[in-house]
Amino acid sequence: MSQIYTILFDLDGTIVNTAPDLMAAHNHVMKKFGHAEKKLSEIKSLAGRGAWVMMQRSFKEEIKDEKIKKEMTKEFIDFYAKNIDRDSKPINGVIEFLEWAKNKKISMAVCTNKQERLAVDLLKKLDMSKYFEYIAGADTFEFNKPDPRHLTNVVEIIGGDLKKTIMVGDSEVDANSAHNAKLPFVLVKDGYTEKNENEIKHDELISDFIGFEKILEKYL
Repeated sequence: MSQIYTILFDLDGTIVNTAPDLMAAHNHVMKKFGHAEKKLSEIKSLAGRGAWVMMQRSFKEEIKDEKIKKEMTKEFIDFYAKNIDRDSKPINGVIEFLEWAKNKKISMAVCTNKQERLAVDLLKKLDMSKYFEYIAGADTFEFNKPDPRHLTNVVEIIGGDLKKTIMVGDSEVDANSAHNAKLPFVLVKDGYTEKNENEIKHDELISDFIGFEKILEKYL
């Protein structure tokens, strides 16, 4: 199948604002285990590399017992899975853009460091999974972002062309994976990262998806 173009999207902070539900799960765990809760801004800087890394970043030196860390991470995933779409909302303009791209026969897929089952469940509950030909999570392959194969494998699976592919994400992890795969990268502002936009390599910068088709048309 020859495709016009392929767009790969990160999930958290890129096409869905998941921070409120991530914060609720994180703070549920911290409260249960007797540790300090965190604010939304702090959660955004912790997310982006999956639940285990997120919780490790939160623990820092405070919790050293690996068994306790694993229990807390499991509790986080269990709670989050049950409350995954309580306050998570699509990023402004993204549904309209996905509709536009689908009508243009542009192939789309998700490459996230969220567990695959959680990513699929969230996108189904938000009625967004119908736009994507493939959803690859942190555990779909034996590697994940910033490994370029997380992106290149997905393009291969859906029959795309790497020379006609772009990556959209909100963090340095996404930027590095796109750079490693030699793909143009679109950075979504105010992402789930500790870095500011000037510290992250990007070809295009957007604050949301309103009018994004005008930027994309340059690549088609």
